[in-house]
Amino acid sequence: MVLGPGDRAPHFMLPAAYADGTVSLAEYLGRGPVFLTMLRGLYCPFCRRHVSQLRPACEALRASGITHLGIVVASPERARQYFRHFPPCFPIGAAPDRAIHRAYGLPEVVRPPDIHHSSEREAADILRESGLQFAPGQALDVFAKSDGFEMTSEDDAEWRRPLQKTGDFLIGRDGVIRWARVDIILTAFPKVADLVSLL
Repeated sequence: MVLGPGDRAPHFMLPAAYADGTVSLAEYLGRGPVFLTMLRGLYCPFCRRHVSQLRPACEALRASGITHLGIVVASPERARQYFRHFPPCFPIGAAPDRAIHRAYGLPEVVRPPDIHHSSEREAADILRESGLQFAPGQALDVFAKSDGFEMTSEDDAEWRRPLQKTGDFLIGRDGVIRWARVDIILTAFPKVADLVSLL
């Protein structure tokens, strides 16, 4: 069952995905509310792009007294290898076994038959906005490599598993979830003012 408003957020302490050390939900809740973003593996170019575009949201959350945390499905070694080159604006923990995703009730699903076509269309739109060229039917491949990303055997193994749904959770300082959103696709970041009103 997916957790939602009124449920207590499962605690976690994970290896940091961006540097040495750990990311502990309890530690950050001791400072105030937390907005938790749960991502897929690094193989997902849309997830990588999502993280890179969150700086305005990070700053708005920080100004409102909310800490932004994330969890990526990757080993600490692989995650640090990537984020060393693309530092995130918020602390991210590495959880290669999807255990924390399961604790929050985020399901794994069989990839829909049309997911490649929909991903191809979305990648084409992004590339056109960025002014990048691509051959017909090659938008997703070009987009996936546009940030210099190179798949490793770990990334490939994660990609071959059932598709992990993503999720966002607003957690009050008392550890109770105030707002949640779970989906296959990554959607626009919620308005910070709306989140603050729920605390």
